[in-house]
Amino acid sequence: MNKAYNFRLYPTKEQERLFAKTFGCVRFVYNKMLGERIELYERFKDDEAKLKKYKSPTPAKYKAEFAWLKEVDSLALANAQMNLQTAYNNFFRDKRIGFPKFKAKHRDKNSYTTNNVNNNIRLEETKIKLPKLGFVKLKQHRYLPGNQIIKSCTISKSSSGNYYVSILVEFFQDVPPISPARENVLGLDFEMKTLYTDSQCERAEYPRFYRKALEKLAREQRKLAKCTQGKQQ
Repeated sequence: MNKAYNFRLYPTKEQERLFAKTFGCVRFVYNKMLGERIELYERFKDDEAKLKKYKSPTPAKYKAEFAWLKEVDSLALANAQMNLQTAYNNFFRDKRIGFPKFKAKHRDKNSYTTNNVNNNIRLEETKIKLPKLGFVKLKQHRYLPGNQIIKSCTISKSSSGNYYVSILVEFFQDVPPISPARENVLGLDFEMKTLYTDSQCERAEYPRFYRKALEKLAREQRKLAKCTQGKQQ
């Protein structure tokens, strides 16, 4: 089973600067790749087969020109590429969704996702270790299952300036398999009047409230017909 746990982060000033740099780099790579996608789409929009076969470049392509991309978590940049690919595939699946849009600093949420590789993400007491950042203080208000495996983390910054981490974990539950025991078999055959007749020749017995109340209803309607408007009974 996969489950996400959200916790509040309390980074240092230096860690806040690295968070901000990572948010910006992820947004930059996403927009760079999207720009290339748009240019390609304008050239070959009449040939969707060619567009779907196009393999987008990896973030490593931009590191030679923009050396500051090497300062942040490479897995965060790789996830930005995956997010764009998902949005691109959704567009071809349903054009009503619309083509992916550029991300803006003050409009879109500041966040990035990184993956756990070789135990580079782990919880220790009141801290979490994150790639490139080291240990970041967090408020762990609930404990994770003992047999859990951390799959990935999504770090985000709220509009109020608070930082949060969403930890996606995979854990296993020792639940013994249940074998269904078949004791009795009952067949049902639809019938218009009684809904069904079963294989034991039993029929569903409707309460038939309306038919049982017809006599009382007729009596009350006769009383109502004799009433004068505005007169109390």
